[in-house]
Amino acid sequence: MRGLAGKVIVVTGGGGGIGTATCRRFAEEGAHVVVVDLNENAARKVAAEIGTAGGKAMPIAVDLTNHDATVAAVARIEEEAGPIDVLVNGIGWDVFTPFLKSGPDFWTRIIDINLRGVLNITHPVLSRMAERGHGRIVSIASDAARGGSSGESVYAACKAGIIAFSKTIAREHARQGITANVVCPGVTETAMLEHFMESAGDKEKLRTAFTRAVPMGRLGRPEDLPGAIVFFASDDAAFVTGQVMSVSGGLTMHG
Repeated sequence: MRGLAGKVIVVTGGGGGIGTATCRRFAEEGAHVVVVDLNENAARKVAAEIGTAGGKAMPIAVDLTNHDATVAAVARIEEEAGPIDVLVNGIGWDVFTPFLKSGPDFWTRIIDINLRGVLNITHPVLSRMAERGHGRIVSIASDAARGGSSGESVYAACKAGIIAFSKTIAREHARQGITANVVCPGVTETAMLEHFMESAGDKEKLRTAFTRAVPMGRLGRPEDLPGAIVFFASDDAAFVTGQVMSVSGGLTMHG
């Protein structure tokens, strides 16, 4: 993809499955990757792997649900790595829970991680991008936001919120040279999916059902996502903003 070499790319949830694959791909494009994750060991591991492969990466451990800590982390990133060119919002977490079996404490945790965490880091990053007149924001939502998903009511609501939020900031900041787009994974083989299926009960039955529902006949893999994410971050997508792309093997098809 064009225009990524030397750029500072921040990937939240960078220590997870999709996040790790995304960090590696940006590094292959010659970018300086900042691996942001709550799990410091995971962030350091991904950054070290990129360094060993000849790339450039910096680990940052921060709880994105903590606004003040997040603002401080953004300041540190810009001080040590340089101005942030691209923000990839990859943070996410869920547990299989039918809505009527959930409650306020669970709702708060899901909202804090999947929605507020995105707001907390996007605000300071976007304000700096607006001052400079350039930037790319790519948020990873979910096809649960587009078609619903049993046992994921609050998670789906948060991810739908990410889509609406992204379209809105895309409108508000288009004339400042900033784009905001969304990638929606379908059912993807990650640690979060494994945890989700275990919490649902019969994991293998659920895996079989998910697989049968995908027209391409398999679940997604973390490596299926970076192409779409990197495209939105690149100069090839300079005139693309406010868009949503599903990467789901045809599980959802929206026109």
